[in-house]
Amino acid sequence: MANFELLVNGERRAVDVAPDTPLLWVLRDAIGLVGTKFGCGQALCGACTVHVDGRARRSCTLPVSQLGTAAVTTIEGLSRDGSHPVQRAWVEIDVPQCGWCQAGQIMSTAALLAERPDPTDAEIGTALNGNLCRCGTYTRIRRAVQRAAELTRADGRAR
Repeated sequence: MANFELLVNGERRAVDVAPDTPLLWVLRDAIGLVGTKFGCGQALCGACTVHVDGRARRSCTLPVSQLGTAAVTTIEGLSRDGSHPVQRAWVEIDVPQCGWCQAGQIMSTAALLAERPDPTDAEIGTALNGNLCRCGTYTRIRRAVQRAAELTRADGRAR
């Protein structure tokens, strides 16, 4: 075990875990933030997507020891009240079916819009490539990304 001080959702969090513990399990088990989901454990499905220094990363294969001083944002840290443009668009378009993949889909979308507030359809496809939805809500997801882009441009906020 080793002590790590992490910056998660703007708060310093001390954890005592093995250095090779994936960030996903640190977030869920050591810190108690369960919005980030386990899907495949191989960084293939995207359910575990979080932001590390603003970039979308798969947390299931990212050892906590590799974080250093990086800031981590989870779905819980995107906004406390669901007011982030991506979260608002997800509700407006009624995207979720089972909901398992949605935190990862939302986090990938928020990272995209922070970089590209007016993404092309191809850029949306590239950014969400690898975020799998077992329920097949891809059409609603794409519509929600487009709506979130509109809201982001109107609000001037993507993170």
